[in-house]
Amino acid sequence: MEISLKGKLERKMERHAAGVSQQTGFPSPATHYREPSINLHQELIGNSDATFFIRVRGNGSSEFNIHDKDVLIVDRSIVPVANALALVVEAGDFKIVRIPTGRLPELTVFWGTITYTIHCCK
Repeated sequence: MEISLKGKLERKMERHAAGVSQQTGFPSPATHYREPSINLHQELIGNSDATFFIRVRGNGSSEFNIHDKDVLIVDRSIVPVANALALVVEAGDFKIVRIPTGRLPELTVFWGTITYTIHCCK
């Protein structure tokens, strides 16, 4: 499985909130269909300085429902807890693991906690 790292994210300003449209003049019949756009950085990123997007290549993590071309959002500032998915470095390669209730194997280096998986359309 190959994993490609993307750069850091910019700091979030505020979370998405549905708004009421404001207009002048004659109201459009479609006004009630209009909603503000959703900024996924604001919705999915808790700590932008420690969060990375990672694209997965290959189906080596299908046991976790993570497939080729999916995007992982990994936060390096979150302390791993039991049963969370995490990205680790094992024998020089990235690997996706479920954190066991005990300790990680000694040859495994914890890299970050997977907070979200964005599945790619195929």
